[in-house]
Amino acid sequence: MTDVTEPERALPARTFGWWDMWVAPDDDPRSDGGYVGELATLVGYLGDQRLTFEMKCADLDAEDMARRSVPPSDLSLLGLLRHLAGVEQAWFRRVMAGQDIPRHYRTEDDPNGEFTGAVPDPDVVAEAWATWRSEVAFAERFVAGAPSLDVIGNGGDEPIALRELLVHMIEEYARHNGHADFLRERIDGRVGQ
Repeated sequence: MTDVTEPERALPARTFGWWDMWVAPDDDPRSDGGYVGELATLVGYLGDQRLTFEMKCADLDAEDMARRSVPPSDLSLLGLLRHLAGVEQAWFRRVMAGQDIPRHYRTEDDPNGEFTGAVPDPDVVAEAWATWRSEVAFAERFVAGAPSLDVIGNGGDEPIALRELLVHMIEEYARHNGHADFLRERIDGRVGQ
């Protein structure tokens, strides 16, 4: 006999097809690459990863955004959104810009607050999107104003160049977009894109 910690519900049927994409391929806001130069390439691919995450969360209500993957995990799309807002803040504001500000969602008492505080409340979801968009906008302004990709931030243990940070951010989003693929499929069966 299996212990069930939450009410069982029917899982969605797995679906895929061009008809089931968030947008038609011709309307996809992401690029097909083709960037010229190192800065444009790094900024372009990071922008595409950010857009991908937004697309994976499209058209979901607060309950779906906060839906956990599988017990005992506290992973949810809302948790990922809050986590990514914190990652943007930590790397661009704190490390690169040197701002001494408190972390979003994390406290000493709740170091995993990004995920534990991801509750199915429309106000919590709206605040998370606003925070993430604000942090992305700061990051974009910082990168646009940097004199070069050789700008160094103080990452605590070791200094980090803006170039390396942008590669890290692409990797961070790519990893979490993989998580978002599975979370979205569990919510409504949608796959791809």
